[in-house]
Amino acid sequence: MRRQRRRRRLSMTSLIDVIFLLLLFFMLSSTFTRFGEVSLSAATAGPGTPDGRPVFLTLGPDALRLNGAEASLPGLEEALAPHRTGPAPLTVLVSLQGAVTSQRLVDLLGALRALPDLTVTVLEAA
Repeated sequence: MRRQRRRRRLSMTSLIDVIFLLLLFFMLSSTFTRFGEVSLSAATAGPGTPDGRPVFLTLGPDALRLNGAEASLPGLEEALAPHRTGPAPLTVLVSLQGAVTSQRLVDLLGALRALPDLTVTVLEAA
């Protein structure tokens, strides 16, 4: 006669422990910071020439130049004020020079976004 084997019950304790440890690991290793957003839009058809003369901002890794003169992010509003003529928005062309980090560009675009009546265009590197 054949001896009948009893089946052991499957224990779920070890599986629950592993799932808990994985959940704990992923929760502790992830970051819950809010990243800044910069809205970008594609170029659209429009008038060929702006109403006023554009202002050129050259952004380098450690320098910012407004029409060739040194400028800084905190003093950007005061530096742009003399270039405004009339009620039309001021056109600002941003050119990147050298190895500019994306964070530096985002900081500049954030500072420009806070200023009223600006049309900002980032020039593509050639």
